[in-house]
Amino acid sequence: MIVFNTLFNFYRKYRLHSKFTPQPSETCYSGVSILKPLMGVDPNLFTNLETFFNMNYPKYELLFCVEEDTDPAIMLVKSLMEKYPKIDAKLFIGATIVGVNPKINNMHHAYEAAVYDFVLISDSGIRMKEDTLQDMMNHMTDKIALVHQMPFSADRSGFAAALEKIYFGTAQSRIYLTADCIKINCHTGMSALMRKSVLDEEGGLKTFGCYLAEDFFIAKSFTDRGWKIRICSQPAMQNSGICDIHSFQSRLTRSYEWWKFIGLFLVA
Repeated sequence: MIVFNTLFNFYRKYRLHSKFTPQPSETCYSGVSILKPLMGVDPNLFTNLETFFNMNYPKYELLFCVEEDTDPAIMLVKSLMEKYPKIDAKLFIGATIVGVNPKINNMHHAYEAAVYDFVLISDSGIRMKEDTLQDMMNHMTDKIALVHQMPFSADRSGFAAALEKIYFGTAQSRIYLTADCIKINCHTGMSALMRKSVLDEEGGLKTFGCYLAEDFFIAKSFTDRGWKIRICSQPAMQNSGICDIHSFQSRLTRSYEWWKFIGLFLVA
């Protein structure tokens, strides 16, 4: 156990404590299309989305995806687009049924309209730091097709929030980093940066609409073709405005089922 803890702490420092190096001003930046699938509004949604308008990265577009034209998230997105007119942001309303996965159905139009070589799929509850996108792009080297973030939690008040942060900072992170270290596909799709060309070679995002665990199968398709995936040094800051014991327990249940699915898939 002592040896395992030592190796785990070494790998954690190696993966999550990389020193951020700002790029020279003359650097040629690759563009990133950011897909934000939305459904409904929670108390933190506005501030979460606003962090994407304030990122310190010179070349990106925001593509917001809403399934229903009555969704209250539409008004919130439009207010942010008016507040930050210099940011390239578009709103897509209406899903296309390409499979059983509602998230991919919601994002289909936006993905087809994406103009840049890299695509970042980011869930509604994610909060970004100004340099997070740059950090993810720094890890996107020539042999890598997918950069993802280890799940963590932003600071919030209340017992449930504290419990959630302890879990993601201890048990979950240990499992996640250990799986990454021994090259088990641990990719979760809450915040994932991908090479669009590699995804398009598989037929695009719609190809994975037949899976509910689209994140696992996207990563598997990349690694099966010889591409590598990486965790960047900044974790995904989950900042949902709904945080209680019941919802936390439900997340643990889904997490358990997800890891059980991976185990059964690997055995098969």
